[in-house]
Amino acid sequence: MPKVAVVILNFNGKRFLERFLPGVIAHSHDTAEIIVADNASSDDSVSFLEKKYPDVRLIQNAKNDGFSTGYNLALKQVEADYYILLNSDIEVTPNWIKPLIDLMESDPLIAACQPKIRSLEQPERFEYAGAGGGFIDKFGYPFCRGRLFLHLEEDLGQYDDDLEVFWASGACMFVRADLYHQHGGLDDSFFAHMEEIDFCWRMKNQGFKIMYSGKSTVFHIGGGTLPKKSSRKTYLNFRNNLSLLYKNLPQKQLFRVIFLRLILDGVASLKFLFEAGFADFFAVMRAHLHFYRKLPQLRKKRSNIHPHPVNRVYQKNIVFEHFVLKKKCFTSLNPKDFS
Repeated sequence: MPKVAVVILNFNGKRFLERFLPGVIAHSHDTAEIIVADNASSDDSVSFLEKKYPDVRLIQNAKNDGFSTGYNLALKQVEADYYILLNSDIEVTPNWIKPLIDLMESDPLIAACQPKIRSLEQPERFEYAGAGGGFIDKFGYPFCRGRLFLHLEEDLGQYDDDLEVFWASGACMFVRADLYHQHGGLDDSFFAHMEEIDFCWRMKNQGFKIMYSGKSTVFHIGGGTLPKKSSRKTYLNFRNNLSLLYKNLPQKQLFRVIFLRLILDGVASLKFLFEAGFADFFAVMRAHLHFYRKLPQLRKKRSNIHPHPVNRVYQKNIVFEHFVLKKKCFTSLNPKDFS
């Protein structure tokens, strides 16, 4: 068995550690080292861990610089063959690690993998952040098997397979440690949201695969760091989506896709405005201003990535398919439209 480290990034999440860490220990201690990386929490997370779980390794980051930097700093201090990036608000199940490690061991081209992620609040349904594996459409809109926008499918065993996907969820992502460090880990500038999609896309640009395995299941609350409806979340999602597109799109698609996204984002901002979502409207505007300011840095990052066409991209507009054509489930999408 290779050396595996489960690393939980915590920020003011004592309530989640109290609830979910016992299960992680019970179902992981015999196959993995368990580590909590604390992002300078202001609650008593650290004292709680030191008193209640002295055998759990604790890494303390000096300040909260977000999901990406928090993990990058912590993982520099962890020696393992595989890292499991695990949200603090996830409930794991028996034998949740071995099926994914076995899958990754079977193919050295697999850079990252995720299990089936279901909702803890609605256990029969998939959860928003990852569900049955992540995909992206040709305009950069992410979606999942089992989750198209806010529509969550019931788990009826339709995604119990192993499948190559486009991205693996950062809520529970298995990743090869050597590749993580060789390729710069998560992008620090993302802070939070879509950093795992950017990482997986960079891995695909290097010829690696991203996988999903339905042989393991975890349950996720979601919204533990930011509420599901948050202008801060809107800002980060729009900002980071533009950044990952600019960094990773093939040259022939770059200008066309970015131009169309500027138009589509403008439409989205007007929709926010008409629905009295003033904070979300300004969040989209701020996201675009940030993108323009950061273009020099993004060009430099792009030059180091060498983007080229990759597979598992949905060649239609998922927004149109879902909201206009009323396609609610992943199975209603034509498999021939994924290249």
